[in-house]
Amino acid sequence: MTYAPVNGLQLYYEIRGSGRPLVLLHGGLLTIDLNFGPLLEPLAASRQVIAVELQGHGHTADTGRAMTIEALAGDVVALLDQLGIAEADLFGFSLGGLVAYAVALGAPARVGKLIAASADAHRPPGRESAPPGDDRMPTPADFQAWRDAYEAVAPDPAHFDEFAARTSAMVHEFPGWTGELRSLRSPTLLIFGDRDFSPLPDVVEMFELLPDAQLAVLPGTTHVGVMRRPGEVLALITPFLDAR
Repeated sequence: MTYAPVNGLQLYYEIRGSGRPLVLLHGGLLTIDLNFGPLLEPLAASRQVIAVELQGHGHTADTGRAMTIEALAGDVVALLDQLGIAEADLFGFSLGGLVAYAVALGAPARVGKLIAASADAHRPPGRESAPPGDDRMPTPADFQAWRDAYEAVAPDPAHFDEFAARTSAMVHEFPGWTGELRSLRSPTLLIFGDRDFSPLPDVVEMFELLPDAQLAVLPGTTHVGVMRRPGEVLALITPFLDAR
């Protein structure tokens, strides 16, 4: 197991393969394996995969530090500094997608291509989306799987409920970006499910803000279901990353 001392954290990360760096950033309450497990070896066959567990997630202990999207992005940049990586591609799911956007906006020279799956980076003030129906929400079995994965590797397994509440508050309070997205210089691939948390009109509005973006919508797919379709996801992201 490998940890990097960054910004007061012992940040856990794993490296596989060699070649151009690709940083993987998981969703909220997930671990590397739970989010990306089936994709790790296929991606590492042609690139250096650097998978990170963010503050409080998996092997990375939570601390008293405020949990914000910007702080998590700063941790990723600090890890790249320690690894001597000047530029990397980023692939984030949900919370990890928001962190990937924050890295690309705050440190644009460090990001080549950006893949953001199920990440609602555009949240116009005053817009209150209708709560997703039960058919779009994680199931009790999903929540149990997240808890089990956390308790199996976390430094403090009893911390899950407090950590989950902090993570949820961070994601829901995050205001998003609008004007900043119009200036994002990284080529970007958006991936959403057609039954994701974000209504498709909102997804298209965000897509149209980005100056160099592609959009893929997986049919019959909820938010948690996106990363449970590794074959389709791999078929989307591989040509996007390989094109230069």
